[in-house]
Amino acid sequence: MSAGLAVAGVSVTLGGHPVLDGVDLRVGSEESVALLGPSGVGKSTLLRVVAGLVTPDAGSVMWDGVDLAGVPAHRRNIGLVFQDAVLFPHRDVAGNVGYGLEAAGVGAAERRAEVARLLGLVDLAGFEDRAVDTLSGGQAQRVALARALAPRPRLLLLDEPFGALDRDLRERLGAEVRDMLRAQGIPAVHVTHDDQEAALVADRVVTLVPGPDGARAAEGAGAGGAVA
Repeated sequence: MSAGLAVAGVSVTLGGHPVLDGVDLRVGSEESVALLGPSGVGKSTLLRVVAGLVTPDAGSVMWDGVDLAGVPAHRRNIGLVFQDAVLFPHRDVAGNVGYGLEAAGVGAAERRAEVARLLGLVDLAGFEDRAVDTLSGGQAQRVALARALAPRPRLLLLDEPFGALDRDLRERLGAEVRDMLRAQGIPAVHVTHDDQEAALVADRVVTLVPGPDGARAAEGAGAGGAVA
């Protein structure tokens, strides 16, 4: 599989402690993969390696066969959504969603149209002028998702984005995000420690398994329950 993401033999040590040990991960150009494992196993670290926020001690990260070593995070065109929405408090909803477009020099009229399209996509049409501190947890995560999608990333990384929400809302948003990404043709890596959520949001599940020299990756069950 040359198209999409290919992580090969990635090892990371942080603060003298091994975190990842020769991890391999592949994500097809329109595939959604859940990264499953217990808290502290290194799932978030692996996402940060892919995003360019952490430099691995060994191994490679490639996109469509091109090595991303030395490519800074802001040039990788990879979106990242955290568990905490981390919205800009001084900007309204439109200002948050349009931030990446503004930074890219997109004109005001085009930016307004794209922000409106994205808010409709995440079921928040008409929220442009809302202050972010008036949003519910689920609404804030939808805004964070729209903001991540605005620059049209080639890959979306979701780091337990619904972990702070109750299960019913988590499952509903998970299904909606899965369907939306499939409709948009955007591949994703969705980090979770919940096997039910993993099966819901992904086409395939990869599990990080802890070991004495750091975590390693193993294929888990696919969304349909079969081994991937």
